[in-house]
Amino acid sequence: MNTWKKNLYVVFFAELIAITGMAFVIPFLPFYIKELGISNLKQVANWSGALIGAPSLIMVIVSPIWGCLADRMGRKLMIERAMFGGGITIFLMALATNIYQLFLLRLMQGALTGTIAACTALISASSPSKKMSYSLGLLQTGIFLGSFLGPVLGGISADILGFRNSFKITAILLFISGFLIFFLVEESFIPSVKKKQTIPLKKRIAVLFSNRLLLIMFFVLFLVQFSIKSISPIFPLFMETIISNPNAISSFTGLMFALTGLMAAFTSLNVGKLIENKPNMSLLTLSIIGTGLFFLPQGYASNITQLALMRLGLGLFYGAIIPIANTIISLSTPSEHRGKVFGVSYSTTFLGNIFGPFFGGLIMTTFNIESVFVFTGCILLFAGFTLFVFFKKSENINTMFTNNSDKLVPKDV
Repeated sequence: MNTWKKNLYVVFFAELIAITGMAFVIPFLPFYIKELGISNLKQVANWSGALIGAPSLIMVIVSPIWGCLADRMGRKLMIERAMFGGGITIFLMALATNIYQLFLLRLMQGALTGTIAACTALISASSPSKKMSYSLGLLQTGIFLGSFLGPVLGGISADILGFRNSFKITAILLFISGFLIFFLVEESFIPSVKKKQTIPLKKRIAVLFSNRLLLIMFFVLFLVQFSIKSISPIFPLFMETIISNPNAISSFTGLMFALTGLMAAFTSLNVGKLIENKPNMSLLTLSIIGTGLFFLPQGYASNITQLALMRLGLGLFYGAIIPIANTIISLSTPSEHRGKVFGVSYSTTFLGNIFGPFFGGLIMTTFNIESVFVFTGCILLFAGFTLFVFFKKSENINTMFTNNSDKLVPKDV
């Protein structure tokens, strides 16, 4: 088996396990806040937003730094740092005795983790350009499958074993992922500083900010993540209005997240094969608009069946967005710069993680729970239609790339 294929499959399984662990605890975080002594509903919503956004606050700063280190020291090392660091901090969360300790540990988690950015940088650097869409699509499938399995298993674990044991299980899963990377991934890494002894600072910055496609993809990923995360702090509270049995709320909350993750995994895997190495801006625009349309009515679901159908439709469109955007980013960037570029890319994503939950909590406390879904859907529709109008006036996305040896490099735009 080729080294790039072996690395792809190992990283796929490792990231699947890691994301399963991460998704294990996030859905019931508002309930854990209650266990730590916060009982007021509005305070729970606000603390949920703060805790969900806290790691991203630090990641915005450290992701470009980790990305530059990945280009200098290797992407494999960065994945190990993210997985082992996450395992340690999440285990400590199981021992938290108050909300302030939990908040501090979430900040520490943000400083040390970032498995998705690290894995994406490694796979994009090691995969042949003709297999880039397939590789990134498969990686994103693992992420979405983890998003499917994590809430299901985490909800059951929370109801049966309790919240603290669920944090411990997450820590174990992250350590397993880290050891898979350590023992099985092979990286023939040549530091970028050795490839080019002197790279002017102006040229390094130009790699990030002179490419129109990169800037647009950064903005798209920010808006999408902002919208998705605005729902996170209020969704478990919304489930309390639908599920009458308090002992089953965690399980059903996990199931709703899982349905979206499963459908998104299906879409992600197939869209990678569909677009091959030719990203399709029209498909990206359609996916964003479809995601917005399925967000709008969720707050008005009167029973679990209606909500489940909407979550499946959401996953169908949402699953295509990230693989297409990441493929465009990869093909727009020379291999030796992908660590820092994906670092900046995920910094914009983490900005969405920060502001989204606070936005969701603010809209809920100002209006009501249903309004959060409406506002989120409208933001995505606006993003989709803006992208459509912008690129309708531009040349076709496929003509913006030209072959250059073993990789695709964008023309000047």
